[in-house]
Amino acid sequence: MTGLVMAGATAAEPLNPDAARHFIAGKMFAFNCFEGTRGAGYIHDDGSVEGHIQIRGAGQERFVTLPPGTLKIKGQSYCATVRGLPIEPCFKVDQTNARSFRGSVSGMSFAYCDFTRHNTRPAPSVRTSWRVSKPLSIAAPTVAENGGE
Repeated sequence: MTGLVMAGATAAEPLNPDAARHFIAGKMFAFNCFEGTRGAGYIHDDGSVEGHIQIRGAGQERFVTLPPGTLKIKGQSYCATVRGLPIEPCFKVDQTNARSFRGSVSGMSFAYCDFTRHNTRPAPSVRTSWRVSKPLSIAAPTVAENGGE
């Protein structure tokens, strides 16, 4: 059993930012994260993202979009610029097999999501094949949205 775990750990291939972008962009992935968040989405060549997400694996699944340039290469890192976040997180991307990768926040390997290619053909828009719900805002809620708290 230990040998299988060790073999799996060594099978992951770290990808540099250019290789990560090539492996990820233009494809649809299903994902599961360490704290239970899950979903599926299409990562466009322009760095935009659209898909469904269920936060912490509970509650309603939501359709979200992130604008062009959200995912990009910055120096020697693959990073995300998200309005409302006080930091610009960068990621370590390890290819786990021909169709999968693990993305973790740089310097925080415990904070990761596992991604598996869901469809090998690029789609013009995943919205045409998924039900659409109210977009989920990833910006911090305002005082009024929190009921004045």
